[in-house]
Amino acid sequence: MDPEVWRWVWLAAAAAFIVGEITVAGTFFLLPFGLGAAVAAVFAFSGAGSATGWFIFVVVSLVATLAVRPIVRRLDATGDPLKVGAERLIGQEGVVISDLSADAERMGAVRVGREEWHAESADGADLASGTEIEVVDIRGTRAIVRPVDTVPSTHSE
Repeated sequence: MDPEVWRWVWLAAAAAFIVGEITVAGTFFLLPFGLGAAVAAVFAFSGAGSATGWFIFVVVSLVATLAVRPIVRRLDATGDPLKVGAERLIGQEGVVISDLSADAERMGAVRVGREEWHAESADGADLASGTEIEVVDIRGTRAIVRPVDTVPSTHSE
């Protein structure tokens, strides 16, 4: 293949690997190959031959893979990624701002953080305004909640 073509092959490969890393869920699997192809493209544009380009691609990709492994291990050790959307509310505590009733015609509301949600009790029990709750599920636009078991303070003033 013409050395002029390798410049564009390496550039296209670098772009494909980097875009693939951005769009595919995972932890830095394609990024080292993108870096290897980018460095090979720089060498190709400086006049290096195809064998040199391949050597550079393999070496830089290997070194980059070894360099990101500790980062990947640390990210994997932290557990589940942060939840997004309404799912982030599951497990959060809040307060009832409009009585929750077992009556399907009357839907109550809760405040979780700064957000207000239509809500219903997980067990169908009535919950009065001011009751502290925990979100156990989100169904559509409704938060499914349960009262938080609070232990009264026993210290005297």
